[in-house]
Amino acid sequence: MGTIWRPLREPGTLATRAADEIERLIEERRYRPGQRLPSERELAGLLGVSRPTVREGVRRLEAQGRLEVRHGSGVWVLPWDPLGGAAREASLRELFAMREILEVPAAGWAAERARPDEIERLRQLLGELEELGQRAPLDFDRLRQLDISFHLGIATLAGNRFLRHVMGVLHDMLEQGMETTLAVPGRLPRARTEHGAVLEALATGNPIRAQRAMRRHIRNAQAAALRRASAEALTRARRGMPV
Repeated sequence: MGTIWRPLREPGTLATRAADEIERLIEERRYRPGQRLPSERELAGLLGVSRPTVREGVRRLEAQGRLEVRHGSGVWVLPWDPLGGAAREASLRELFAMREILEVPAAGWAAERARPDEIERLRQLLGELEELGQRAPLDFDRLRQLDISFHLGIATLAGNRFLRHVMGVLHDMLEQGMETTLAVPGRLPRARTEHGAVLEALATGNPIRAQRAMRRHIRNAQAAALRRASAEALTRARRGMPV
């Protein structure tokens, strides 16, 4: 069994690489729908990572509908749902709709409350994100972390602990189910401009402008996510992958 597994040496977080390796073996039909994967302990040994890393990788594939975790029974490979692409797009729309509901007012509240030193910390975050975006090869895991930190930073400035918590859950769900939208061609420079518009609205204390800028940013990110989901579904169909 160990001969079909490869050590995790490619770039990216360990959890992402663990998920990629498991998905590779599913797509190569080494593990077919209805089969159970090795135990968490066995997977950790085969991949050379910790059990929490394996757990996170499995959770990401579960969010994509590739695996099912059955408590007391193990992790099972799911059939590829022919409606999977449509279902995933519907889930993305729902997640982004919730982001808009939460983050647009959060931006307005942050514009009313933020102090200059807090604005400066957000500016430093965007500066690091922009600098990282100019390095090759691009580190999309780090870019995603900085992007999320910027959004959650705004939620913190809004002054509502429950809002901050719920937004954190939403971003976790997006992270588990997909890669960052910053990896979509052309999205990174557009996101940079949109982030800048949000920040300047906060800096000038203009809640209306902040809300408009945040709404535009979230809707553009959603459009990028949906384009990628459609492209991935088309690629699978062309490759004749099981549906």
